[in-house]
Amino acid sequence: MANALNSAALDQLFLLARSHNQWLDRDVPESLLQQLYETLRQGPTSNNCCPARFVFVRSAEAKQKLFPALKGHNGEKMLQAPVTAIVAWDSRFFEYLPQLFPVYDAGAAFRGNPEAAFVAGLRNSSLQGAYLILAARALGLDCGPMSGFDASQVDATFFPDGRWRSNFLCGLGYGDPAGLRPTGPRLAFDQACQVL
Repeated sequence: MANALNSAALDQLFLLARSHNQWLDRDVPESLLQQLYETLRQGPTSNNCCPARFVFVRSAEAKQKLFPALKGHNGEKMLQAPVTAIVAWDSRFFEYLPQLFPVYDAGAAFRGNPEAAFVAGLRNSSLQGAYLILAARALGLDCGPMSGFDASQVDATFFPDGRWRSNFLCGLGYGDPAGLRPTGPRLAFDQACQVL
């Protein structure tokens, strides 16, 4: 782990990677989705709490269930994407902590404290969603993360028991470069960082 990635790897993960809006008609097999999860699940979370849950919306039937919850052009993007991942989090993630983090009773901080569970679940599932994007890019997939959707509608449709809650969506597949917009600017180091 002591060696920096080469420039080609950095380009694929960050520097030339783009958020895609249009997709090539190319299948993403379930075996690749399984490999994607096996890769992303290795990313760190606090006390290894792993609250993220992933629903890979792939079939035409599932896409039609998701479509009404999307806003604006996001519905079209989702229908065209080979797969759209619902990145969700388990509101009772702490029940798995004895298995995932047996060092001590880390779940005690969350039992009976829904506010603490909400903060930890949302924060750590967001981390895991970022690992999803990086793992997908590492495996040769393109991504199109989306937050323009009605989370309560997604939750009512896909998670009616209320235990899982949606965080964000991410299209997965092979992006069509014809649909890319110009790269947006980023903040300079001095605008976004401090060294103390």
